[in-house]
Amino acid sequence: MKDGELDSVDRSILYYLQQDARRTSSNDIAEKLDLSSSTVRTRIQKLEESGIIRGYHLDIDYDLAGYPLYTKIICTAPVTNRDTLANKAREVHGVTAVREIMTGKCNVYVNAIGQSHDDLNRIAGELDELGLDIVDERIIRDEYVCPYHGFLEKEDESQPTDLED
Repeated sequence: MKDGELDSVDRSILYYLQQDARRTSSNDIAEKLDLSSSTVRTRIQKLEESGIIRGYHLDIDYDLAGYPLYTKIICTAPVTNRDTLANKAREVHGVTAVREIMTGKCNVYVNAIGQSHDDLNRIAGELDELGLDIVDERIIRDEYVCPYHGFLEKEDESQPTDLED
């Protein structure tokens, strides 16, 4: 499988895994796609080995977990050091995600959680010490993750989009 060369089966598998990978078995997907579960398992393994599937992640409600402050810290990094600084930012206690942005002055976005404003101030201080210039900070009320519907081709849109028929 070459980069970007997914067939409709691979795209459909990705779509169904995005809905709820933890509770979606290869049997569930096989039924939806009218394939054998071994075919689906083999396809998933190839998607993992090729790096297309990078992992399976939890969707955590940080507020319920005792971290009521969820923030996006928008930073600027020198382009030549952007990837190094973004990777170092991942090591700061309380950071939950880091995104490198390819355009504009604001080129590193850091998501972080804390129990208090002191936690967020500490995180901001550590990011500053790394060499990231903090441009803005935004408290996030909630974040919603959803599957990319583009993995389903036009002919597949008539199929049910959830696995609980």
